[in-house]
Amino acid sequence: MDHKIQSLQQAGTWETVPHPPGKNIISCKWVYQLKQKVDGSIDKHKAHLVTQGFSQIYGVDYLDTYSPIAKLASFQTILALTAHFDWEVECFDFNSAYLNGELEDTEEIYMEQPLGYEEGGKDFVKQLRKALYRLKQVGRRWYDTFKRKLADLGFRTSATDPGVFYARIQGNILIVAAHVDDCVMTGNSGRLITVYKAKLNDKFPLTDLGPIHSLLRIEVTHDQAACTISLSQSAYVDSILSHFSLTDAKSYPTPMVPSVFYSKCDSPSSPSDIAHMCKVPYRKAIGSLMYAAVATHPDIAFAVSTLSQFLENLGEAHWQVVKRVFRYLTGTHNHVLTYGAEQYDLTRYIDANGASQEHHCAISGYTFLIDGGAVSWMSCKQELVTLSTAEAEYVVAMHAVKECIWLRRLIGKLFPLLITQTTLHCDNQATLTLAVDDNYHAHTKHIDI
Repeated sequence: MDHKIQSLQQAGTWETVPHPPGKNIISCKWVYQLKQKVDGSIDKHKAHLVTQGFSQIYGVDYLDTYSPIAKLASFQTILALTAHFDWEVECFDFNSAYLNGELEDTEEIYMEQPLGYEEGGKDFVKQLRKALYRLKQVGRRWYDTFKRKLADLGFRTSATDPGVFYARIQGNILIVAAHVDDCVMTGNSGRLITVYKAKLNDKFPLTDLGPIHSLLRIEVTHDQAACTISLSQSAYVDSILSHFSLTDAKSYPTPMVPSVFYSKCDSPSSPSDIAHMCKVPYRKAIGSLMYAAVATHPDIAFAVSTLSQFLENLGEAHWQVVKRVFRYLTGTHNHVLTYGAEQYDLTRYIDANGASQEHHCAISGYTFLIDGGAVSWMSCKQELVTLSTAEAEYVVAMHAVKECIWLRRLIGKLFPLLITQTTLHCDNQATLTLAVDDNYHAHTKHIDI
């Protein structure tokens, strides 16, 4: 705590001023945290002085709060293409990143003095010059400051993903993807990566983690000899299996039983049954599975999307399916997403299963691959009721085209020489004909193409 107060004072986080009349004074407290490594072991103990942001007033103490971060699809696309070119990938994180966020001149934020560290007496408060944890706008202020410092070093912000930055320096390119304080830097010059990490360290103190090994609790294996990068969440999956006491459970070959559908009819109706099912950690289980589904396990995306529909009133059948998904992961937790095992440009696959569930909406599914590994995927319920499989797959194609445009724009700025035609793989001939020829048909004449 003493070290934290000293570092905040040295950083010029606040000034001690007399209590201003008529101003909102926010309170603060200490929070203690254990930082874990990717394998779940303890890395270090941390103490944070945080504000109680709930006492801030909108329009008085803050306005904008949105803080952009790089999307997982951006990280995966960048990693896939660095494997393609056999570039070096370095990882680093900023020390106390949020504390480097500079407040704007128009923001007057006053905070009570930390207990035990008062200066000047009870009639004095702290006027913040830099952001503190749990301020409403703390994430936004860090992003604005980080973006401004990168611009000073010659980096531009990607118009496609504001969490991705790039710079072209003497014919070379550097790429930085940032998720709050966790950053990945890559480029075609290892020397420039080292130079610009040092320049960033001069702007903000950072911890250089060297060649990438983990990112956002995702294990990353970079085999430069084979020109491949593999992503895995085996440690994360093991931790959630242990949490739900399913580590030694028998594995299943599929996450759900094929051709079996679940509905609200499986939900309880009596108050006693509803009360009993409320004690089941269903929401926590779905949330745990969701991160695996969006990060490295597209094979459970459909199951998690389907089971998420019953969060409000789950039944015993739904809970058994959730446990089946966990059992499926016991046998597949060591599976990895590998980029570079095959040599293909950006390729997309789409499909839809028709109106097979009680809501009568088809399920959309698509995936984008680069060099044999998935970089973006989706499985979700369509927003409208379609009248044919052709129309259902046409809707999926529309969503896939939107994602394709986004990915091509991202790749086009970072790797312009790679932009070629993107192949769409679809198994419905009527959809392909409708997309290409715009033919009139009684079943599709209502579609505004």
